[in-house]
Amino acid sequence: MELSQQSVLRDAMRRLNLTRDEFSTRIAVKRRTLDSWLIPSESAGARTMPDSARLLVDHLLTEAGLSGATIDPADEPGFGGTRHLLSVEQFDRAGLERMFRVADVMQPFASRQATTRVLEGAVLANLFFEASTRTRLSFGAAFARLGGTVLDTTGFSFSSMAKGESIYDTSRVIAGYADVLVVRHPDEGSVAEFAAASNVPVLNAGDGPGEHPSQALLDVYTIQREFSFLGKRIDGARIALLGDLRNGRTAHSLSRLLALYEGLSFALYSPKQLAMPEEIVRLLTSRGHRVDVCDTPGEAMTGADAVYATRIQRERMGEDASAEFTDYRIDRELIASHLGPDALLMHPLPRDARPGAADLAADVIGDPRLAIFRQTDNGIAVRMAIFTEALGVSHLVARSTRPVTWYVPAGYGTDDAVMLPDH
Repeated sequence: MELSQQSVLRDAMRRLNLTRDEFSTRIAVKRRTLDSWLIPSESAGARTMPDSARLLVDHLLTEAGLSGATIDPADEPGFGGTRHLLSVEQFDRAGLERMFRVADVMQPFASRQATTRVLEGAVLANLFFEASTRTRLSFGAAFARLGGTVLDTTGFSFSSMAKGESIYDTSRVIAGYADVLVVRHPDEGSVAEFAAASNVPVLNAGDGPGEHPSQALLDVYTIQREFSFLGKRIDGARIALLGDLRNGRTAHSLSRLLALYEGLSFALYSPKQLAMPEEIVRLLTSRGHRVDVCDTPGEAMTGADAVYATRIQRERMGEDASAEFTDYRIDRELIASHLGPDALLMHPLPRDARPGAADLAADVIGDPRLAIFRQTDNGIAVRMAIFTEALGVSHLVARSTRPVTWYVPAGYGTDDAVMLPDH
């Protein structure tokens, strides 16, 4: 499949591990020229990359022992040779880069600049046995934007499991109805049980305090895209993880996925009873990363390239659910004191934005460092990539591309920070 020039350039920078400034120097163009090539083709200011530049990019890849940017149908699915996506531990660095390459291809469809019907006729079963808004709707929207049909079920009371049906029976039955299953369940390891009963792809949308692989993929994809714009690379970065690190499956999966990179420094802050599990700390240190446990949120944020805040998950805290966490609150005053101007402020959402809540405060809206809504927007492209990889159609997407015929706003939110469209 022939990739757009934007996908080719992003993929080359990722695999060569170059910032935009470094890459523009290597291909002998000015940074603003490179930026104009990265802007979506339909946007004002976009420019076509000349053939000579494309040849030079191919030469740089060949010189580094890398192939050109393609999506080869003969390749294994981007999650470790299996069509089930259960854990970020299925990925190596090459598999992660392939996923991001496919996500780049999905960006025009995710941002409603074009449509595709590559999954027309396919059916998704969205099985959510635990509360969800963003993840359930994001998976559903991603599948629908590929032309598929979405069937939803939410909660145990609307499932035959309320009648005592086993996970095995439920999975086997639904596999006869749908082409792919997305499952969220409150028990760690439960989604793997669904996969064990099904030859239809099963995708983990969160299993209790275990993992949330699609969230980690979109989080790292967001970090990579934002860092590219800021002239940074993930290798060698300082990442601050704050909040409920014991129960936060998003922080667990993100840590495991970031462990694939080189020379990172992690700054951890959590209330004492909500510390990061030791097994994850050991994983990070065994891969050569530095881990600092901090006494305050401000200490963890100081010098960070990216701050990843998480909410306090009281629903998983048992008898500690009523505890107060007065020391944990990230507001405008705190980030003004401790966060650099070129840092990222991230959160997997939902957040508790009520006054005084122990979470990411509402008063940070409008700060250009706040990437939470760019994260959620990137989630559509990443989950579209997951579906096309699981069902083996990533290389066919361009064949059914059509222009969008309905109204699409230039920005989705009224208070979105002004950013270049190639973010």
